[in-house]
Amino acid sequence: MTGFVHPEYLVETDWLAQHLNDVVVLDCTIHLIPDPKITYVIKPGREDFEKSHIPGAQFCDVSRDVSDTAQKLNFMRQKPEDFAAAMRRFGISNSTRVVTYSTANVWWATRVWWLLREFGHDNAAVLNGGFQKWQRENRPVETGPGKPRPAGEFTVREVRNLMVGKDAVKAAIGDAGVCTLNALLSAQHTGTGGNSYGRPGRIAGSVNVPAASLVDPETNTFLPPDELRRRLGAVGALDRPVIAYCGGGIAASADAMILTMLGHQDVKVYDASLSEWAKDPSLPMETG
Repeated sequence: MTGFVHPEYLVETDWLAQHLNDVVVLDCTIHLIPDPKITYVIKPGREDFEKSHIPGAQFCDVSRDVSDTAQKLNFMRQKPEDFAAAMRRFGISNSTRVVTYSTANVWWATRVWWLLREFGHDNAAVLNGGFQKWQRENRPVETGPGKPRPAGEFTVREVRNLMVGKDAVKAAIGDAGVCTLNALLSAQHTGTGGNSYGRPGRIAGSVNVPAASLVDPETNTFLPPDELRRRLGAVGALDRPVIAYCGGGIAASADAMILTMLGHQDVKVYDASLSEWAKDPSLPMETG
């Protein structure tokens, strides 16, 4: 982890294996099943979890446990009191060390990490390599539902306002002092392929560093810090305030987390992202 300003936000499988009794582990897996009519169908990974999970882990349904289900859009940030109640149900208190992971894409784990950060909890980390690496190393697993923990005493002591709405994004268009960063795949950025959230393409003026490009496809671990710095620096994301977005504020959290680990102090996530922007014809988009 040499090269990160904040290496503490990522833990390795060796470390977690030695500290399973000292942390609360959350499996944050969600599968998005493509559906041209509605973009995707949300399938929480509870079935995967019950087949196999890290010992002592609990399943966090990102679509319900830590999202505002009263909103029309999926995966929107909860009110602080609702998030705090969810954390208490998982046995998390303000002093608890939390480790998040996924059996799917890493950004489900980074999304929950970002929410913890949004609500003032800095004692959380993402498992580097996720469950894929844990299994590959033949580490112990459990089956069945997660074992319930005694309720925690989590309270929101600070709201950092790390999520922004469309007005902040609109204000950044044409402003060379702000980097609007798209974490979707390059084909989605150019409007030539992949899931579309309404109109194809990107928010006008935005640049692209796909969240998937931050991870080594063979090991599922994040790339070395110097390479991450190079990729994000190449689009001007290191020396300007950043607003990261994607389809629904999920993949964007991976870009946002890595920027934070590299020492960036002004990173926000557009929570509604293209799920809102692409459906509103008054909001400018580009293709190509």
